[in-house]
Amino acid sequence: MVRIGAHVGWADPLAEAAARQVDLVQFFLGDPQGWKGPVVDYPGGANALRAAAADAGVTLYVHAPYVINVATPNNRVRIPSRKLLQQTVDAAAEIGAKAVIVHGGHAAGVEPEVGLDNWRKALQRLEIRCPVLIENTAGGANAMARKLTAIARLWEALHARCDMTKVGLCLDTCHAHAGGEDLDGLADRVKAITGRIDLVHANDSKDASGSGRDRHQNLGYGQIDPQLLVDVVAAAGAPVICETPGEADSQTRDITWLRNQLSQ
Repeated sequence: MVRIGAHVGWADPLAEAAARQVDLVQFFLGDPQGWKGPVVDYPGGANALRAAAADAGVTLYVHAPYVINVATPNNRVRIPSRKLLQQTVDAAAEIGAKAVIVHGGHAAGVEPEVGLDNWRKALQRLEIRCPVLIENTAGGANAMARKLTAIARLWEALHARCDMTKVGLCLDTCHAHAGGEDLDGLADRVKAITGRIDLVHANDSKDASGSGRDRHQNLGYGQIDPQLLVDVVAAAGAPVICETPGEADSQTRDITWLRNQLSQ
């Protein structure tokens, strides 16, 4: 059976997991739009959260801040991005997280090779104390992981010079749809490039295919063909996080809907 969880608030992710009756959750460790380093607000700190999660049987995933862009040629963004990614990986390791999810970023205004080289350098210098999953993105100029062709270039470049044993892929269904990819057979095409899918973000989309807009919708209420979304999740063979709008009640409906669809 596919394990399905949700993206939740960071103050008490275990209480959020219990409210949704799930055994895996994803959360930020601070402001997703800010440059401040991660903070574990859980009572007792990182060690307490790690122990409590193990006791509860809840798997933790950490989403890195959106501002991180290790591919950019802009030193004022790239260098702080590398620092913040390392801080996030370190904090995730301390709480016993399964992985850190980070967006592929973009290298606007330059040739793609510049972005590929910046990604190589970022991973070569990163102490990967917790696995890092690169997530496909919905839009952006010179995006490093929007189209499958771009992901293929990125994986080829990274495999050539980086230790990929702790680097994987997070596939977001909304991002793929908004990025203009056909969801029919998508998981198999991705695995042909990366070898595996480590995590799925199961999200519907408020916008049409190819819009480039990253606006998530509750499952079955957006622009994605529901059967295609379910097929991607089933074929991926990976744990699932619903990053859908709303609080516990709304996300629980999405989780229940997806479980029911997968069981048919």
